[in-house]
Amino acid sequence: MINTLSTLEAIEKMNQLGRERTPFLFIIDFLAKSPVVIPLSQVDPAIILFDFNGFNNCTEKPPHSPKSFVFSKSPLSLEEYLPKFELVTNHLKRGDSFLTNLSIPTPINTNLSLKTIFLQSNAKYRLWWKDHFVCFSPEIFVQVKNNRIASFPMKGTIDANLPDAAQNILNDKKEAAEHATIVDLIRNDLSMIADKVWVERYRYLDKLETNQKALLQVSSEIAGLMPSNWRDFIGNWLFRLLPAGSISGAPKPSTLDIIRRAEGYERGYYTGITGIFDGENFDSGVLIRYIEQTEKQLIFKSGGGITARSQAQAEYQEMIDKIYLPISNATIHRNPSAFQRAVV
Repeated sequence: MINTLSTLEAIEKMNQLGRERTPFLFIIDFLAKSPVVIPLSQVDPAIILFDFNGFNNCTEKPPHSPKSFVFSKSPLSLEEYLPKFELVTNHLKRGDSFLTNLSIPTPINTNLSLKTIFLQSNAKYRLWWKDHFVCFSPEIFVQVKNNRIASFPMKGTIDANLPDAAQNILNDKKEAAEHATIVDLIRNDLSMIADKVWVERYRYLDKLETNQKALLQVSSEIAGLMPSNWRDFIGNWLFRLLPAGSISGAPKPSTLDIIRRAEGYERGYYTGITGIFDGENFDSGVLIRYIEQTEKQLIFKSGGGITARSQAQAEYQEMIDKIYLPISNATIHRNPSAFQRAVV
């Protein structure tokens, strides 16, 4: 049984454990309604498994890679997506937001358990919470080593197999504007808690291998210098950065209201953050690439950033492309009819 906390309780507990230099795990939902903070010594691997950049509590060896597995998705149709998209773009045109991240829940079917997906998947941040969800995220939120903090917002996705994919994604004016907005937002966020904030790397490419295709994703690195006593107040400064700018938008207050009305569902822990304090350094990731277990079915939550330059068909396709399993070298048995119905 995992006990969730209030925001104030989570802040106080993180501050206390930080002052004591006690390693801990945290899982914070998108709206910070039900944070979880657990000393690493008390994390039960029968309930929670994590692997963050190689730091993990998993002693169980992954099973042999399956030669084949079932994976199908049943996204909403473009016609159903359009009203949500148009609500967002109308607010963008009015100036209520410069960038809004719109996400959609998609029913999926697979013969793999969520724990097996955790064990088989390849990602920087992997998290399995029994009977709740599995996440295999490629996106760093913030890392603090010594007194240097860095954030790595990820904005911009393209099929790596398309002709001139890297050049096209980097030259795309809509993607460039979206990325610039997020970098500016994250730089401002870090300036609230750190000194001498700067952009270390701007719009570099990472390649992700999935069960469907290879993807190129665009990221930047923004860094700053934390005060020497940052470990004593981890909860205070971390919650000031939430929700993560890359999966909400800018400006945050009005954009969060747009998200609530456009999406019409609870994100829960999807697009929240997770990570560890190891007693010395801090590492965290954004909870994207996320499969949730409900009473009736599995739900894959995915989305993307919408700007005034966005085209509905392209954003719809990006939302679908992000529904994948990071398991390669296997034959995937799909149910194409569901997807075909969605795009007709």
